[in-house]
Amino acid sequence: MKGYTGKILRVDLTSAQCKSYEPPEDYYRRYLGGRGFIIQILLTEVPKGADPFGPRNKLVFALGPITGHPVPGSGRNSVGTKSPLTGGFGEAEAGGYWGAALKSAGYDAIIVEGAAADPVYLWIEDGHAEIRDAGHLWGLEIADTVKALEKEFEGKKLRTAVIGPSGENLVRYATIANDISHVAGRTGIGAVMGSKKLKAIAVRGSNPPPMADPEKVKELTKWMGMHFKEKARFAEYGTGASIVAYEASGNLPIRNFRGGRFPGAEKIQAQVMFEKSYVAKRGTCFACPIRCKRKVKLGDPWNVDPIYGGPEYETLAALGSNCGIDDLEALIKADELCSRYGIDTISTGVSIAFAMECYEEGILTLDDTDGLELTFGNANAMLTMVGRIALRQGLGDLLAEGTKRASESIGKGSEAFAMHVKGLEIAMHEPRYKQGMGLHYSVHATGPDHCSGIQDDLVNKDKAGWDSIDVAESIPSTELSARKVRMLYQVGLWRHLYNYMGLCLLVPWDYKQIIDIIEGITGWPMSHWRLMKVAERGITLARIFNLREGFTTDDDKLPRRFAVSPTTGPLKDVAIDPEKLAQAKQVYYQMLGWDASGVPTYGRLVELDIEWAKDYLE
Repeated sequence: MKGYTGKILRVDLTSAQCKSYEPPEDYYRRYLGGRGFIIQILLTEVPKGADPFGPRNKLVFALGPITGHPVPGSGRNSVGTKSPLTGGFGEAEAGGYWGAALKSAGYDAIIVEGAAADPVYLWIEDGHAEIRDAGHLWGLEIADTVKALEKEFEGKKLRTAVIGPSGENLVRYATIANDISHVAGRTGIGAVMGSKKLKAIAVRGSNPPPMADPEKVKELTKWMGMHFKEKARFAEYGTGASIVAYEASGNLPIRNFRGGRFPGAEKIQAQVMFEKSYVAKRGTCFACPIRCKRKVKLGDPWNVDPIYGGPEYETLAALGSNCGIDDLEALIKADELCSRYGIDTISTGVSIAFAMECYEEGILTLDDTDGLELTFGNANAMLTMVGRIALRQGLGDLLAEGTKRASESIGKGSEAFAMHVKGLEIAMHEPRYKQGMGLHYSVHATGPDHCSGIQDDLVNKDKAGWDSIDVAESIPSTELSARKVRMLYQVGLWRHLYNYMGLCLLVPWDYKQIIDIIEGITGWPMSHWRLMKVAERGITLARIFNLREGFTTDDDKLPRRFAVSPTTGPLKDVAIDPEKLAQAKQVYYQMLGWDASGVPTYGRLVELDIEWAKDYLE
């Protein structure tokens, strides 16, 4: 095969053994890579009812066919597991250089199973893997861990995937950081890594696999190098540049998704970081000219280290507007703390906003918060809670369980303030404004993942581009109808594919170019239809995984808050009609080949060449 190494590494931490195996070529063609590998492995190898923190759960790192080849956006890898936050399929992605290094070291994926008795790390170099003692690393923050590893290897440049103290403390939304500042953030994968006592995976590689047609790939890469400045939306300021526009449209979550207006939006947009010279320099990922990462530095009293990067949109919204906070410097510090400790900024911000609403409603008191005035807009209280969550101190110990578990423990009506789907906190795109995204949030296997859902308003703006996959009409962002479901099905399937290919969403390749890139790398004849079937295959297997773990169609729902419109602001009188959502859900099931209970039909399994999965449907 071209483009792949042809090998998957299996690491058994219980027996301290590392072995590799070589799947057949049709395995690669059927599942492609990334999320496709992950869900097939988890469904077939993790037993029903396994404890996410137990040794029978597995943690899978997987690359796509594009990962590690000299293509802008090719620095991505996926990580998946049975989520400790939801109890279902969990997965996240990260950029940087680690994925490229792993492919150059000789592996397309790593399956981590069992659990070590004492802290360890995994060392991989050019086809060799070994498990080493990590007692000296346990307890260190993310950057300190990487520095200690580099010192251990006498200053040699390593690529690292690392957990921080939050992963060790089993915070249910702990992260894994590639190269310190590139984070796989969602669903609690870092906590599973911590439960296995695996502190880090350090990689060095020098033998990237050959491509089928390197000249074809080189020409495409050259084209992007010449045109990315005119096409890449976030090349100059990053994703945080849209905050003011999002506030005006209603997309910006405000005070735990209650909505209204947020006059402080201008104070926390990314442009201000440049105006006030907070940005020390730009960062990037493997083979990418866009350099959309920002490394932000602040002096006294914040003392923010630029090694941890800087906040992007999801962080600025989750810890900012959603907590009623417009202090940009406090948000930069909060982002750094999350990065130091290794916790997801989205779940952290939504959990703190939940607690703030509980406090303002009198459900939580000063006794519960250890004297902390946990009110919306209190930046110091937010910063204090970030640290308490990361280290499981006081109320932070409860919030570290996620809003679903926290609200169930608190009771007193607090469940109405818990903004989650299936246990995963909602991402920073308002579902009342983007109602196709809201449907995706409700049905998606991991919960509310904004990257694989459709951005309703952008689909309309990119009408000419979406024509190539037969979405040729503009549909209002706030509409929830059968034709909106069709848009989610066709556009959403394509957006899922990035996590299979190992490609970044922010690099403005068009559909034909992506197909050409995969053909140039693998040598396989490729088409839009074949790629869409890869995505459908993964979505269906993830659905079966969740059904096996006890999820039903009743779990495909949004919090009740979104059925009520805000009293002020751009979404005044806009809400998600529960009846329309239920109807749309049924239409979406039918398009995916599922029955009225959300169970994939045998005919669809056969059509997708995964009829073996019927054995997992009870």
